[in-house]
Amino acid sequence: MRTLDHLHRVSPPLLSDEDKELAKAAQRCIMASLDHARAATITLRTDEEGSSPVVELPPATLRLIGQLLGALSEGHTVVLMPGTQELTTVQAAHLLNVSRPFLIKEMEAGRLPYRKVGSHRRVALDDLLAYAKEMRARQRQALERLAENERELGLDY
Repeated sequence: MRTLDHLHRVSPPLLSDEDKELAKAAQRCIMASLDHARAATITLRTDEEGSSPVVELPPATLRLIGQLLGALSEGHTVVLMPGTQELTTVQAAHLLNVSRPFLIKEMEAGRLPYRKVGSHRRVALDDLLAYAKEMRARQRQALERLAENERELGLDY
């Protein structure tokens, strides 16, 4: 079973209100330590008496864990996958919230890199996310041009 196929079958864990509060508190601690001390270690403690292992992590990893805890504490669903993961055109279109024919036109126009596996197109997640970032930037620029045109014409909406 491929990873993405499995994702559709796994339901996200439902956190209780108490678990959400624990996640939020852990996020605050991690983010505060990164802001003030550039901490790169974290201590894990179990309910049992005994040693508490110290785990060394790069600050960027701790920041990611903090962001993950924040998202979970707010009840958001989080999906982790490697950037090299390849998506089908259907999966990519769903991720971008566009139609599959639109996505294929963008691929064929050279605006979104892809590779063919037989007759099927595959796009790397990293490429898709970069394309999405560019698409949002183009949308912002278009909105700014519209707002500027409105100001020049003296239209008040």
